Amino acid sequence: MRIGLISDTHGFLDPKVYDYFAEVDQIWHAGDVGTAGLIEELGAFKPILGVYGNIDGHDVRQLFPEDQKFECEGVRVWMTHIGGKPPRYNPRVRPLINKWLPQLFICGHSHILAVMHDPKRPGVLYLNPGAAGRHGFHKERTLLRFTLEAGKIKDLEVIKLGSRAKLE
Repeated sequence: MRIGLISDTHGFLDPKVYDYFAEVDQIWHAGDVGTAGLIEELGAFKPILGVYGNIDGHDVRQLFPEDQKFECEGVRVWMTHIGGKPPRYNPRVRPLINKWLPQLFICGHSHILAVMHDPKRPGVLYLNPGAAGRHGFHKERTLLRFTLEAGKIKDLEVIKLGSRAKLE
């Protein structure tokens, strides 16, 4: 299963996302979508799964929950928008991560691209795709793309969309 991971679009969808996600099976959005229309647009292109973020209104919150906990291709996944990062998780997340122990913990919110193993929880990979939108302090818009297969996470790619300030 090939996954395209995006976050913090804040209502802006770069047309290049369609090229980079052309070969994925699903798109996962880690929150701060911006509008329900953006979910509908992506959903018309590929199946979409996501969570709402702190800037998302009632329209997005009706379509996406705060947390997505599921198994995909034998990988336990937990996606939430505000989760902190290893080893300093958000206070809401901290007691739950030990209980559920996902293999893949996905967050957005920080606008900072990060891929790292949790040093205190072997087997937990933390992913934050950074921000794909134009709102925020990040300098570059980013995405992640990866494969889940037989309980493994592989072929992880960082995709750089270009400067936050302009379309390239």
